[in-house]
Amino acid sequence: MAKKRKLFSSKKIPTSLLAALCLIMAIGLIVVYAYQQTANQILVANNENQSDSNQVTQDFIEEISASASLIAQKNDLYASVMIAQAILESNSGQSVLSNSPAYNLFGIKGDYQGNSVVMQTWEDDGSGQTYTIDAQFRAYPSRSASLEDYAALLDKDIYQSVHKSQTSSYTDATAALTGTYATDTSYGSKLNSIIERYGLLIYDTP
Repeated sequence: MAKKRKLFSSKKIPTSLLAALCLIMAIGLIVVYAYQQTANQILVANNENQSDSNQVTQDFIEEISASASLIAQKNDLYASVMIAQAILESNSGQSVLSNSPAYNLFGIKGDYQGNSVVMQTWEDDGSGQTYTIDAQFRAYPSRSASLEDYAALLDKDIYQSVHKSQTSSYTDATAALTGTYATDTSYGSKLNSIIERYGLLIYDTP
């Protein structure tokens, strides 16, 4: 009679192998835990940075909104668009150009009453490709002067489609600024996002 084959070996797993397997599992658990802790720390840091950024922007809006509303109303402009442009162009008032000695909130090039500064800036070639150049920017005695000069600039014929009387909503104005005020092909959508995020439409109401 043929002997039956054993399905399972009766040999025990060596103690050294068991120890090695346990060590590998322990290391794996430590790696997973460390990864989770790092991910949580990054998430918390990102949330804190986002919160700080939002507060900086809110403070900037509070600083310029009253003047922007009055100037926009007087010049047939959307205050929401004006404030959004100031946020985008000046990094919420944190850029070098928007502070002393230039106080240039809108990145307007050229000179103001003979005063200017030279700084590096990004340009868009119209197809989404960007490059940097050194350019001359207007220097103002104050941020208030920058707001007033912005409104005066938008009185030019090229910007007539930005005015409230020539548009049905602020989105028409932001679209009209794309390719005219800025070469950035996504300029209008960026402004719309800022307006919606910070509820800037309330400043368009007299």
